[in-house]
This record gives sequence, structure tokens and C-alpha cells, in this order.
Amino acid sequence: MRQLLTYDLMESMRVTSQWMGASARAMCSYPQLGLSTNPFIQMTAAWGEVTERSFERMAAKPDWGISSIPGEDGQDHVITIETVIERPFGDLIRFDVQGREPTGRKVLLVAPMSGHYATLLRKTVISLLPDADVYITDWHNARDIPVSAGKFDIEDYTLYLVDFLREMGPDTNVIAVCQPAPLALAATAYLAEEDPSAQPRTLTLIGGPIDPDAAATDVTDFGRRVTMGQLEKFVVQRVGFKYAGAGRMVYPGIQQLASFMAMNAESHAKAFTNQIVAVSKGEASDHDKHNVFYDEYLAVMDMTAEFYLSTVERIFKNREIAKNTFVVDGKAVDIGKITSVAVKTVEGGKDDISAPGQCVAALDMLSGLPEEKKANYIEPEAGHYGIFAGKSWRNNIRPLVLDFIDANAGDAKVAPKGAKKKSAK
Repeated sequence: MRQLLTYDLMESMRVTSQWMGASARAMCSYPQLGLSTNPFIQMTAAWGEVTERSFERMAAKPDWGISSIPGEDGQDHVITIETVIERPFGDLIRFDVQGREPTGRKVLLVAPMSGHYATLLRKTVISLLPDADVYITDWHNARDIPVSAGKFDIEDYTLYLVDFLREMGPDTNVIAVCQPAPLALAATAYLAEEDPSAQPRTLTLIGGPIDPDAAATDVTDFGRRVTMGQLEKFVVQRVGFKYAGAGRMVYPGIQQLASFMAMNAESHAKAFTNQIVAVSKGEASDHDKHNVFYDEYLAVMDMTAEFYLSTVERIFKNREIAKNTFVVDGKAVDIGKITSVAVKTVEGGKDDISAPGQCVAALDMLSGLPEEKKANYIEPEAGHYGIFAGKSWRNNIRPLVLDFIDANAGDAKVAPKGAKKKSAK
């Protein structure tokens, strides 16, 4: 009951803050107040608008907002999103480019389950769509999943990836971003023993904590500093009656968002102050840089308590992936069993979430993989977000990843620029 009351208290605070913002915006927007020369009126209305929008976004899942892409044939091709596999905790979805034949590059983007929706990778998807057939893992908000659906921890996450890869086939190229990198590696190793024909062709790991101890960050320090008992007592909450997942134990997205923002509190405070001033001057717009970023950044989802706790304990504290002692469904997963899947790691030189050294550690673990099938790249000036969605990704990393996929295509034919392509499922 204590956890349920705490969860509802956080939701009540969010709703109250949204209401206060809406009230301030409405009250200070009366035309008659335009007669006043007091700038406090405009500033209060602006504060209300920014506050209402910010707290409202925390409870809404963003749309993908990808309607079409230009084709090499001079036409715009409509994008439809289809569900390939539907599961309680997450779906495999495909961005189907209507009227386009296959590119020869089938890509599975493995999105993080770390407090944000898969739409955090929207820019990554948009950048890949012109040159690849893109699929992505679309994880669900734990607060909306009934308790009757059961548990979901890192072993279940890994088995979801295994099933998704079996569905997509051996010509799949996996790109795992951040948190799921260790589990994507484990899923590939699992298939190497259990179902070799379902292994992906290539595996690209971007900024993931394969070995958290390889380079310390605030995230790894936190994982070392707190005990599992402290996390269970102070972090895990029980979903309130407002949602379908009432009674489920979760790590609330709002609570995790507060932790994210506390890491860079000064820069976030400056961003919101500047936005309030811009709104008061009439210089802001619905899709300006601030709103585009924070509409996505503030949209958070709860993750199941067992997933969060098992991630901290088994990936960060016990380092089961790094030590090659990870077990899935009672079966020991040996990373050394990967012998045919080409693996590339990508790191950002200024990544303060998963520092350089943590991800490249995967290559040393691949004892059964020939050296010519291993690759690593460090983007010197890129931070965590930049290596998968920013300018560094678009200009430098994305071309290298596509080249890596093409170089390991084997007998598969990759459609050249300007060639007609067939649609593959």
C-alpha cells in the first residue's frame, strides 16, 4: 500500500503542476491585461504555457510522426507502421515504405528500455529509412500492462529479441543502442548455440555497457554505491488504480526522469528559462528546437521493477555479461560461441553515460570470431545522444554502419543507389 500511495502522490503532483501551468496561462492571457505594462503578466503566461506543456508530455506516448520519405524515383513514398509480432511487454514493428522494393539491408533497431519510448530513436529511424528496411522493438509502458501478464526481466527481454530475430530471418542486421547492447549480444550468443540459422548477419553495438567497469561514469558509480535493498525500498513503486497495470511493481518513469535531469540540472534550468523568455516575447513556436527535444525527452514510461533491478544487479553489479556468466532460461550463454556474426562497436569520446571502453569490451569477449569480422569506431567529440541521433550519427557513424553491413552481406545483393528494389518482410 505504501508504494501505491507514493506512486499516486507522484502522479498527483504531475497533474497539479500541469493544472497550475494551464491556470496561469489562461488567467494571464485575458485581452484586458494587455493594457498593463507590467512584464510580469507576460512572463507568468509564458511560464504557464511552458509548464503545462512539459508536465502534460510526461503522461503521453509520442507519435512516430513519420508519414513519408522521398524516393530516388522522384516520388514521396508513404510510410505505414505494421506490427509484425505483438507481445504484452513489447512489439516488433516495421516501417513499411509503400511502393519501394527491398533495399537489401534489413535492419532491426533494438531500442532501450530505460525510461523513454522507442520514439527516442525517431531520428535514427528517419536517417536509415532511405537506405534500409527498418524494424524496431517497441517496448510498452509497464503501468499499462496488467499484473496477469506476469514478470518481465532481462532474461525475458533477451528471449523477446531471440523471437524477433527468428521471425526476421538470418539476413537481419541488428543495431542495438545503449542499454540493450549487452542483451543483444547475449541474444546472438544464445542463438549461436540454440538456433544458429536464426543468427543475424551483423551486430552493431552503440554506446552500450558491455563492461561497466571498463570506464567509470556517474551511472556506474551509482550502481556500485547503492544496495539492492535501497533500490527496492526507495525506487520501486506500485502502480496506482488509474492504470491497467494497477498493483504492478515498477520503476516510475517520472522518478527516472528526475534522476536524468538532476545529472545536468544547470543546463536544463537554463533551457527552460530561455524558453519562457522566448514564449513571452512571441519568439517561440510549436515545433521549435526546445519543444522538439523536450516533447520527446519528457515523455517517459515505467519499466517493470524486475527488469530495472535485474539490470542493476546482473549487468552493473555482478557484470554477468562482462564475465561471460549470463544465464537465460536456465541455459548458460557463452559469448565465445559467436563465430559467424560480424560485430561492430561504436563509442562516443564524450559519452558520460557509457564511456569509451565499456562497449568495445565486447570484441575481446568474442574469442571464436575471426578478427576480420570485428570492428570498432570512436567518434571523438560525440556525447551519448550524438552517437545514435545527432549530427555525429548522421554525418559520420551512419555511413560507417551501412558500409559495415554491406561489407558483410556475403552473397546477398544490396541495391545500389538509384536501383529499383523489392519489398521484403
